[in-house]
Amino acid sequence: MPWYIKTERFRVPAEAMGQHLAAHRHWVRQQQQQGQAMVSGYLVDDHGQPGGGGLLVLEAETYGAAMALIQQDPMIRSGCVEWQLQGWIPVVGDLGLRPARGPMG
Repeated sequence: MPWYIKTERFRVPAEAMGQHLAAHRHWVRQQQQQGQAMVSGYLVDDHGQPGGGGLLVLEAETYGAAMALIQQDPMIRSGCVEWQLQGWIPVVGDLGLRPARGPMG
């Protein structure tokens, strides 16, 4: 099944993202529990600090199916992020897609 990547950049300060981040994490966990291959995390700067954006990787049958799913994401629905969805074709390696717990998650 094809892979897709959603990149996002915060439109508002990180301090204002609390409830939206919590809703996003809850939504991702729900998708995973329903069998959706999906992993989400935030981008960090060269000091390991959150860098104002995130990345979500998912599998979907088609670009349209990936888009329909992503548009349900509370981060997208909140309007607090600029985002882009792209297809991704892995060439070398394998993803374990095991989420790690970081300081924001």
